[in-house]
Order: sequence, then structure tokens, then C-alpha cells
Amino acid sequence: MDRNGRKALLLDVLHGSNCLPPPVWLMRQAGRYLPEYRAVREKAGDFLKLCLTPELAAEVTLQPLRRFGFDAAILFSDILLVPYALGQRLWFQEGEGPRLEPVENQKDLLRLDSVLDIERLAAVYDAIERVKTELDPDAALLGFCGAPWTVASYMIAGCGTTDHAPARLFAYRDAYGFGKMIELLVDASARHLIAQLHAGADAVQIFDTWAGILPTLEFRRWSIEPTRSIVSQVRAAIPNAKIIGFPRGAGTRLVAYVRETGVDAVGLDWSVDLEFARAHVQPLVTVQGNLDPLVLVAGGDALGQAVDEIMAALAGGSFIFNLGHGILPQTPISHVEQMVERVRGARQKI
Repeated sequence: MDRNGRKALLLDVLHGSNCLPPPVWLMRQAGRYLPEYRAVREKAGDFLKLCLTPELAAEVTLQPLRRFGFDAAILFSDILLVPYALGQRLWFQEGEGPRLEPVENQKDLLRLDSVLDIERLAAVYDAIERVKTELDPDAALLGFCGAPWTVASYMIAGCGTTDHAPARLFAYRDAYGFGKMIELLVDASARHLIAQLHAGADAVQIFDTWAGILPTLEFRRWSIEPTRSIVSQVRAAIPNAKIIGFPRGAGTRLVAYVRETGVDAVGLDWSVDLEFARAHVQPLVTVQGNLDPLVLVAGGDALGQAVDEIMAALAGGSFIFNLGHGILPQTPISHVEQMVERVRGARQKI
């Protein structure tokens, strides 16, 4: 329940309810496709400053809800704030994305702090408190972190890579050292999520964006097991915490991920077969997804058909409508409006 005794629709669904029309929000919904975001981003001058200035982070978190009336806000932040709070140097190169001082071996690991410095992220928790004071009681606030494997892939390479070879090679050549990095990230991520929930987040999501690149045994070792450990630590501190997992590219391994991690909901990327999700995943857990971000760019009949297909397959169970990954910067605002209208008009069609 929120401060007014009202409960957000998305939280009902995370408890296993079936709601029609379902709650809807979008990954990366606060971003460059919105002119109001671009104005605040220009005012901040630097992406890291935007993330760590509570009034600005709160403002861009709320912007998509004012425009589209989504059922959830997701905190505007970044998964790389965890290594930043562990002492790894982080900066954002204009036009190129995040950069970190690479951690290439066990010796480099010694440069990092052994415990997450919560004070370095105080602005994040302040932003959550600010959002909660303005958020409509019917909307939920989501916090998040990156999963250890995905965050480690950036920490090791120092930037995003196409094949994540630096992290994969580290793990193959020095499984013990890589395991120590993952353990550090598990503990740091759990502390970060717990702090977000204490600050007022209603639920949290764990983004394992690069999980799908892992072979089956490594997927279990570096994606499932660390996520299970994070969930366990968060629930030890906050027993009723609601947690969404997003192992992008997991495919049929979603079943094992759901069974073994203990998440309350799982995000489906756009490649997940809808019939497979309905038959094998949705009976186990709430599902979220999985519109292709490019069909949202395309709009028109293709968008309407894609929304209808997802709704027909998944809206009969516990379901949150979302994209299969983050919204793209070139997405027309009118297409987002078309999507929301189509989802919310589904009651008459299903």
C-alpha cells in the first residue's frame, strides 16, 4: 500500500494477479526520445552529473508518466554506478557511452573497495524519495541494478563490446579471480537494491543484458547463481521485496532462471517465442515484455499487430506490458501513444 492506502496496479500483478488491461511501462522510458529529457540533459551538462543530481534525476524519472500515464516509473540512473561506488573510475564519453578504468586481472581487483560505498550513491536514494513525493499513488516506482555478469563485462573491458570477449576470456582463464569479482558485485548489488527499497522503491529489476551470450554452463554459473544470491540477500533484509529479473537472450533457459533465482517476474526479450512463454514460463511467474523496440519505431499497422499478438498470447495470465529491451532514441512520441492506447483498449478485444 502507498501513503494514501492505494496500491499500484503493477504491484498487484507482481503478486500474481491477472489485470486487463495489464500495467504498462517501458525500459529506458526516460530518455533521448523525449524533448523534455533532452532539455534537462543539456542543463546537467554531463550524464554522470544528471544521475547524481537528485532533483534532475527525479525530474526525468517522472517525465514519461506525465506524458503517457505509464503504470510505473523506473528510476533514472545507470547500472555502472555500482562499480563507481566500489571505487572504479567512471566517466561518460559524449557520443560514445560509458568508460571505466579496466579491471583486467586479480591485481586490478585490489584497486576496488571491498564493500559498496553507500554514501557515494546517496543522491540516488535521495532521488527516489523525491519521486515518491510526486508520484501518483496508482503508479509504482522501480529501482534497479545491473546483474553481476553484465556489469563485470563493462568493468573488465572498460567499455561496451560487441562480443564481450574480455570478460569471457577472464572467466575462462581465471575462474577463481572472476568468481571473486562476481562475489563482490553480488554483495554490492544487493546492498544497492536494499537501499533503493528502503528509500521508497516499490520493486526492483535486475538487468542481465548480456546473459544470452553465455554458454549453458556459464549461464548457470555467472547469471543464474549470482542473481539467486542477490535475491536471497535482498529478501533476507526485506522479506516481501518484489524483484523482476531480465536475462536478455536466455531463450528456453528462462525456465531454469525463473525456477532457480526466485524472482517474482521475468522480462522477456523480443526474441522469446510467445507460445513458449505462455506454456512454460507464465505458469511459473509473472511475465513482462516483449515488444520489439524497432516495431515501436516503425509504428502503424506493424505496431498494432505486434501489440495485439503479445496481448492475445500473454494477457490471459499475470502480465506486464513492456518492450523486449530499451526504447530507442529515434522512437516517435506518437508511436508510444499509439502503443499505450492499443494496450489499454485491449479489454474489448480479448
